[in-house]
Amino acid sequence: MATENQARNIVITGGAGFIGSNFVHHWCENYPEDRVIVLDALTYAGNLNNLATLKDRKNFRFLQGDICDRALVDQLFAGENIDTVAHFAAESHVDRSILGPGAFVQTNVVGTFTLLESFRQHWLSNHQPDNYRFLHVSTDEVYGSLGVDDPAFTETTPYAPNSPYSASKAGSDHLARAYFHTYGMPTIITNCSNNYGSYHFPEKLIPLMCINILLGKPLPVYGDGQNVRDWLYVRDHCQALDTVIHKGKVGETYNIGGNNEVKNIDLVRMLCELMDELAPDLPVKPAQNLITFVKDRPGHDRRYAIDASKIRTELGWQPQETVEGGLRKTIQWYLDHRDWWQPLLSKEYQEYYGKVYG
Repeated sequence: MATENQARNIVITGGAGFIGSNFVHHWCENYPEDRVIVLDALTYAGNLNNLATLKDRKNFRFLQGDICDRALVDQLFAGENIDTVAHFAAESHVDRSILGPGAFVQTNVVGTFTLLESFRQHWLSNHQPDNYRFLHVSTDEVYGSLGVDDPAFTETTPYAPNSPYSASKAGSDHLARAYFHTYGMPTIITNCSNNYGSYHFPEKLIPLMCINILLGKPLPVYGDGQNVRDWLYVRDHCQALDTVIHKGKVGETYNIGGNNEVKNIDLVRMLCELMDELAPDLPVKPAQNLITFVKDRPGHDRRYAIDASKIRTELGWQPQETVEGGLRKTIQWYLDHRDWWQPLLSKEYQEYYGKVYG
């Protein structure tokens, strides 16, 4: 186990995206002496504005690049003497994986393989130090779908991915696991439930609903709205990942959940009520009048639920935020940061939105 007070040189892949950028802020706030390098390709969901307040920090560096670029990754690991990788970089939206699965296989499978192989060579060339860590951040969607009364996903639940996105993440999980079992490389895997919070790209459910309410646009809800998700506030997730890096056992998997199972339609109604309360001068009030049921997503998993008892009992982490408390913070962030999300509603985004919701 690495000591908690040991300064690190950490690469955070996908650190300009949603969860990644929240984790970058968390790490810089809590470990100011650590060297932090963000590697991000800045595809549509990567946003340098997510990191704007960090760019002048002496121990912070941003590098635009593709995790599939082996020469770049090799140079980064060696040149910065990296001992820790927190790997967030991924194509992550199910709807986009249905429209174009190839990018998901390339980034999530080939990209993860490239990082693992490069880190393995770097680790070996430095004589396999005990403090090195490769954290692979994944999703509960690799486990497939649950029935209403099924027990929650545990770390030993068989994989049964149902979308190109979840299948590509499952493949990357298997590679991370194999690199521990085959080479002894210090990988750790985490599988989290649905995150929400600041810096969340508008295509995802919660920011989509918040922004559409502010614009007076319909709130598209798939199918009958009875699909259930476990919601995890992103800063709780960041604290969990921090705990795993410092206290987790190499070769292990840890499920991270928010203990907040909510039906999609109930979540949307909760958002509407909170927006009615917190947002002045909405174009349509009550906001629930904007709810519109649309054709269900192909292969739409009915329910996800995480059993996070392992990380609680072994590492002492549990979520701190209730779903209502977290949603209040999230909504207020979107109300206070219109200058962040308004430029993201681009022509390309509008075309994508039309393909998915009509």
